[in-house]
Amino acid sequence: MRSFVKLHLDTVEILNEVLFGLIMVLTFTLGAGLIVKEGHEATTQLLLGVLGCNVVWGIIDGAMYMINCMFERSRKARLFQFIQKAAREEDALSIVGHEFDDALEPFTTPSERKQLYQAVLKRLNNVTPERTRLKKEDIYGAIACFWLVFFSTIPAVVPFLIFHDRFVALRVSNLLLLIMLFLVGYRLARDVHSNPWIFGSTLLLTGLVLVAIAIALGG
Repeated sequence: MRSFVKLHLDTVEILNEVLFGLIMVLTFTLGAGLIVKEGHEATTQLLLGVLGCNVVWGIIDGAMYMINCMFERSRKARLFQFIQKAAREEDALSIVGHEFDDALEPFTTPSERKQLYQAVLKRLNNVTPERTRLKKEDIYGAIACFWLVFFSTIPAVVPFLIFHDRFVALRVSNLLLLIMLFLVGYRLARDVHSNPWIFGSTLLLTGLVLVAIAIALGG
């Protein structure tokens, strides 16, 4: 499954999905103290609720992934059409520049970009825009999204299967979620060129504040 996920999602997408799943689980466990006090049956219902919530959100997130893939494919097709139908070459170059300037400006000169864009225009004149449709890769990516969101429930559930004391299990569950928040933030920062310790610590601190508030309110 790990190889499957890495094949269909990039690192940032993987980390974002895990982060989303952790936040969803944390919204349940923050106030779980009030439910745990009601006994074993209420705790079981809580765990089923956590699992059910992330299953549903995993399905929704997977569906959104497929929609986003089709939207991006449609956007590119419309871009090709706009370029091909441009009345003048300057207009077509402007459209291409609007698409690529932000990425290329730091390490190219205006003349180099113009030469590149002219080559792009020449190539696009012989390209037929791809029809927007759902591909099997989109479905595989959606499955990967679902798995990651669902996987995020494991740190919340496992302590309740190990510890007999429900309150100890709850605190261990929250601790594991907070550690994972830090690790995800640390790893994500490296991919977005931010400081890993600051990024990870910010997520961890946010989670700690939320847990502290929940405990103070009886959660």
